[in-house]
Amino acid sequence: MGKASSREWTRIYLIYGMDQWQAFVFLLCQAILFSVLSILYLYYFNEISHTFQSFLSMAAVSGGAARFAAGFTGSVTALSALCLFYAATNFFYSAVPLHSEMAQRIVDTVPDWSTVRLVLDLGCCGRGILLNTAAARLKKEGGLGKIIGLSGPSPVELAATLRAAKVEGLEEYVTCRTGVATKLPFLDGTFDAVVSGTFVHTVGREQTADVAAAERGRAVAELVRVLKQGGIGVVWDLLHVPEYVRRLQEMKMEDIRLSERVTAFMVSSHVVSFRKPTHHLHGPPEVRLDWRFC
Repeated sequence: MGKASSREWTRIYLIYGMDQWQAFVFLLCQAILFSVLSILYLYYFNEISHTFQSFLSMAAVSGGAARFAAGFTGSVTALSALCLFYAATNFFYSAVPLHSEMAQRIVDTVPDWSTVRLVLDLGCCGRGILLNTAAARLKKEGGLGKIIGLSGPSPVELAATLRAAKVEGLEEYVTCRTGVATKLPFLDGTFDAVVSGTFVHTVGREQTADVAAAERGRAVAELVRVLKQGGIGVVWDLLHVPEYVRRLQEMKMEDIRLSERVTAFMVSSHVVSFRKPTHHLHGPPEVRLDWRFC
């Protein structure tokens, strides 16, 4: 698929759509509402000022103060509209163009795809942007590699993922199955590479904070378990990536790299990559900043 250009994201959107579009529509509607209120404030400013003055006259507040209060309220309304438009734009950008770009960066982190035979996309989020980006690389290498997308139990989501792979001409490289991230249905050392995009933070989200953190730790441990010795893991996720880094350090993973912050869905996100050692290590591993993601 390659890195998305300004002219390609429309094609990406047509194929994959946008998950959680309700949030985008809600933000956009709120932005439009506040914009309309701002225009009404500007058009009826004198009348609104008089209304403020009538309310504040009982407190012996001057007319100038009433006009200031009306102007301040209108300014806050206009600023809220701008913030909501920005949030809606960032949400859309994160869901489509940024997701495609980060998928390509995740794939580029795996150094040698010619040796990769089996890949796991943990979470297989959305319609499979990351899944199909990895499948496209396998196809480009001309090998017999396969990628398995593991998702939740929704048959609608799985059907949409497989449909997108067919549209991209990658169906022979892609398969999907359901499972739980904290107990993956695969044997130890099954995969040459494991990738994941904006999924692990959702593990245990319905639990308390401590329980959710423990569940995310189990998901990271499972990711490591199913990875072959010498295999590469790459996780792009929101909010909790430093927590994953600590877990990987505890498990003695090698070549742990942490990207700088990337704003996605109005929060901070990072990419962490690592390699499963082929032998037991002693001492804490080094964590490096990977400037490729900046």
